[in-house]
Amino acid sequence: MSSTFTVTMNKSLLVAQSESSESDSDGVDQVHSQRIIAPSTAIAIADSFQKKDNSWVVTSQIATDLSIQVQDNTFTVHKYPLLSKCGYIGRLELQPTISTFGCELKLENFPGGSEAFKIILKFCYGLPLELNSSNIAPLRCASEFLEMSEELDDGNLISKTEAFLTFVVLSSWKDTITVLKSCETLSPWAENLQIVRRCCDSIAWKAPTDNSMVNDEGWCFDDVASLRIDHFMRIITAIRAKGTKPEIIGKCIMRYAERWLPGIDAELEGLRGYGYGKNELHFSILIGRKEDEGIVHSKEQKNIIESLVSILPPQPEAVPCKFLLKILKMAMVYSASQALISELEKRAGMMLENANVNDLLIPNYKSEEQGKMVKPLEQRTMHNTDVVRRIVEYFLMHEQEQQQLPLTSGKSSVSKLLDNYLAEVAKDPNLSITKFQVLAEALPEKARTCDDGIYRAIDTYLKTHPSLSEYDRKRLCKIMNCGKLSLDACMHAAQNERLPLRTVIQVLFSEQVKMRAAMQGKDPAASDNNSEQEITQTSTKTEIMTLRAELENVKTQMTELQRDYSELQNEYEKHNNKHRNGSAWSFGWTRIRTSALFHRKLDGNESGGHQRPNSLGSRINFRRRLSIS
Repeated sequence: MSSTFTVTMNKSLLVAQSESSESDSDGVDQVHSQRIIAPSTAIAIADSFQKKDNSWVVTSQIATDLSIQVQDNTFTVHKYPLLSKCGYIGRLELQPTISTFGCELKLENFPGGSEAFKIILKFCYGLPLELNSSNIAPLRCASEFLEMSEELDDGNLISKTEAFLTFVVLSSWKDTITVLKSCETLSPWAENLQIVRRCCDSIAWKAPTDNSMVNDEGWCFDDVASLRIDHFMRIITAIRAKGTKPEIIGKCIMRYAERWLPGIDAELEGLRGYGYGKNELHFSILIGRKEDEGIVHSKEQKNIIESLVSILPPQPEAVPCKFLLKILKMAMVYSASQALISELEKRAGMMLENANVNDLLIPNYKSEEQGKMVKPLEQRTMHNTDVVRRIVEYFLMHEQEQQQLPLTSGKSSVSKLLDNYLAEVAKDPNLSITKFQVLAEALPEKARTCDDGIYRAIDTYLKTHPSLSEYDRKRLCKIMNCGKLSLDACMHAAQNERLPLRTVIQVLFSEQVKMRAAMQGKDPAASDNNSEQEITQTSTKTEIMTLRAELENVKTQMTELQRDYSELQNEYEKHNNKHRNGSAWSFGWTRIRTSALFHRKLDGNESGGHQRPNSLGSRINFRRRLSIS
């Protein structure tokens, strides 16, 4: 630093020492634009700051004459070091106060706060100045606020901070991330000075552009995910303009969601009891929500969700279907707009074949209240089946737009996915038969090459809802095509007491057709093109002969049942009065109930077993009731 420095004094400034011949008090009051020379020792002795409570005082042998308040801190300093470098303070009309025999100044909305101002004071007093990535952005904004330009002094703080920012910080990935984080509290100064834009562009050009670079530089996702959402969006926009692959952008977005959306990985995996209080508490714990969670936090989460969806690349390969369904759940938790939810449903429908059952288990929320599950007295279903139905509809629309063949691998996998989903939600005792039926019929019949999955779902629903009327049972079973059941499924259905009698007859007829085709040397699996059923439907010659003998025995037993039924009918006609009529029927039904038809036992698991009965007699006795119809 030079031995002397020059300051242009305003009319109101107090002069401590002057080499001018005019030294009287009247001359001091009349100074307007006079050049005053101050000795360097006046600054050199001010070599440190001392903090007392919330006040910073310059240690100097010369009395201070200026008090500046920044936030909650007060700085007691000399005027002339600041006037030599800060154009903003030089333009102020500083009026002396009687109480302190100096001047007072309060800096409102000072960028960088008291920490930045303390560093600037050190610079003005000629003390050592250390610039780094943490303080460069606040100092650049503060120097602009104080107008510390080259017009006042060569090498002033604006030029120093600008050079350090351009040539040092922006050449380093880590330093640029640090500077961008510090800009979060410097609005609008950091925006107006183009600090944010330059940092975002620098990060975008240093980011990896393909998967080969991501494997080595995957750490960059964590750095970018630590930024505020508006800065993150600007980086993604710059990366996309650079021509980066959609998969890279998708990975950045997924990493950001994992960091800022707690609970996005929470899954309801096959809740068994369907107790609403328990499950609601369970999901609340999983997503980290609390009953006293603030509205501000909810709005912040909602804003993050909407922002992430808005910057998702349109390409299907950008993010997996699993992530789309996760963020869809979070969007419903925080009551995002219906347009955003529809957009997520549409995108998930285009990739539905890549999802699994747990991805589709979307809890049922009230749309009016954020994240709260529906009350038991209202619509009490555990899972939101309407959302899944709409996703399936979007899938079918996408398939139609692609003009694919009816029996595509996509539809085949989606049919299995939907059947497994139906088997899971069928355990909900409050799921209406209408919702179940509409969802089961969402896919066209030709989409299913085998109906074993839908049969398992129907059987689960019948088991969970034992009070269904006969009409509802028949209505439910019409969804299933008995001709598309495998041989094992037919054998299970033929002994299933929960199925209506008409359905059992259809199953037996279908089973007989399959066995006849097998005996004629035809492959029953060829009709439905299901490779998974080929192994289960392939029978050896010995098994075919055994089944043929069983059919003959069934025919014999059916004849006996018809004869018994005729005898009962004749007996009923002999009784004319009401009492004897009722007795006769009671006697008749007693005979039927005591027969082996009403005392059969099912082998294996009732809900989804596919084991063959060990006893041939149990199958024969069961089928004897066919003649009753």
